[in-house]
Amino acid sequence: MTLATGQSNFRRCAFTLVELILVLALLVIATSLAAPALSNFVRGRALDSEARRLAALMHAGQSRAVSEGAAIMLWIDEKAGNYGLEAETSGQNGDAKAENLTVDSTLAIAVQNIGVATPVTFKDFPAIKFLADGTVDEDSPQLLKLTDSAGFSRWLSLNSGRTGYDIRDTEK
Repeated sequence: MTLATGQSNFRRCAFTLVELILVLALLVIATSLAAPALSNFVRGRALDSEARRLAALMHAGQSRAVSEGAAIMLWIDEKAGNYGLEAETSGQNGDAKAENLTVDSTLAIAVQNIGVATPVTFKDFPAIKFLADGTVDEDSPQLLKLTDSAGFSRWLSLNSGRTGYDIRDTEK
């Protein structure tokens, strides 16, 4: 085998700089086409995840109200993007089982009291009051709205039996 034959075999197996640039350009094009779809997927997951986390906290509050035989409040601080769960009569020592959560930074939470003359409040925040019989107080908000930065929303609406909230894609 001569040196010339070895070099020609090597050249047939290797990529040229033009071929590598072409492959990289195709990868950039494919990535730029897939990125917006992936962005929407991630954004939707944050919205759905927060709605499920809020619904789980509601269920925990309802269960705690029944098991302790006392009213439990789920308060919502719309401006700060916080919400939490605490016994209505937590007293001087506070509530050892209280929970405080923060809404994902890309989301906003809003409370909508429709047709409620005197809405329930707790610590000067709108609140949902879970009663000892497992129902939601009639003056609690009917709708909670989670909205992401692109304007997509998930609604948590009080069901007709006043036994909890359902997650919806629309207001109604």
